[in-house]
Amino acid sequence: MDNLRGKVAIVGAADTQVGKLPQFSPTGLCIDAARRAMADANITKDQIDGLITCNSMAEPYMYHAEAMAEYMQIFPRYCMSVGAGGSTTFSILHHAAAAIVSGMCTTVLITMADSLRSGLTRDQAMKMQSSAGHSQFEIPFGPTVPAFYALIARAHMHKYGTTAEQFAAIAVACRKHACLNPTAEMRTPITIDDVMNSRMIADPLHLLDCSLVSDGGSAIIMTSADRAADFPHDPVYILGVGEGHGHEHISQAHSLTTSFAVESGRRAYAMAGLRPSDMDFAQLYDCFTPTVLVELEDLGFCQKGEGGAFVENGNIELGGMLPVNTHGGLLSHCHPGNPGSMFALTETVTQLRGTAGARQVKDAKVAIVHGQGGIMSSHTTVILARERH
Repeated sequence: MDNLRGKVAIVGAADTQVGKLPQFSPTGLCIDAARRAMADANITKDQIDGLITCNSMAEPYMYHAEAMAEYMQIFPRYCMSVGAGGSTTFSILHHAAAAIVSGMCTTVLITMADSLRSGLTRDQAMKMQSSAGHSQFEIPFGPTVPAFYALIARAHMHKYGTTAEQFAAIAVACRKHACLNPTAEMRTPITIDDVMNSRMIADPLHLLDCSLVSDGGSAIIMTSADRAADFPHDPVYILGVGEGHGHEHISQAHSLTTSFAVESGRRAYAMAGLRPSDMDFAQLYDCFTPTVLVELEDLGFCQKGEGGAFVENGNIELGGMLPVNTHGGLLSHCHPGNPGSMFALTETVTQLRGTAGARQVKDAKVAIVHGQGGIMSSHTTVILARERH
């Protein structure tokens, strides 16, 4: 669909507990998130005719969406699993919106969960971290996922003079927001020095530059804008969505400092008829601090190479020019793998409903959410708003 503007809305959203949850399986968390979202939308499972999930790493199924439908005894006419790493959430959103507008279904449940903290052994976790690269050109040299993102950080530092302290400012801002969020996993304030003095993981990335490893799940309910008034909460409308896919493996990337977020953002802004300056806040994928800086630049919030100065001046904190990751992000709220960006989406719904409490962005009307999968490989940008037009 070339133009989905204002035609689809999110009418239900909910999260599970997050953190270390050995008492729940990934399937249990996925179902719990779904039930919470249905309760938020005040609907029953029998009203759902579309179901989209992503597979679990800790408890994979050959046909994940069908397995979840079977478990819940939902019999959808539109059912699929999507896998695009961290951008999975927003690729799914794109698919669901198109399915609703085209008449393939009317009410879609998107539910995702995983147990990366308690569901994997140490050996399984290390294998996952060390097997993401190209089998011929990357894996034989031993890099882990943090090492790939360290390449991006070093490239940005070399080309633009970005400093490790500027990356650290992103972690500090996310932690400030998490401290205002009672559901966040990490709620102890940190400073730039804390980040810089934390254990080195992959030079120049310290421990606090890296996202958490968590259990948890999240879900939303989507329907057509014409039906959105039938639900109990104010709907959140999709105004624009765009994708950009540049590579699978980092050795084949066109650039280490500019990503295909440029393309996904351009397409989302064009569909919405809006500009970066129209955004009241942003939820940006923050698996590692450098990703946020690159995304800020590529999505047009500052010029290329100026991301470091932008983040160190408090612009991404609540009360700043563009509050980023108001729930705490993957760095401080939680990160259960592919479902991690779902929490950015449910946080956006909370903010646009005006129910975020102490972390509420004043007069929030329009937001941009962005996810990336792989090693800055696949990008999806979504613009959401309180008003349909």
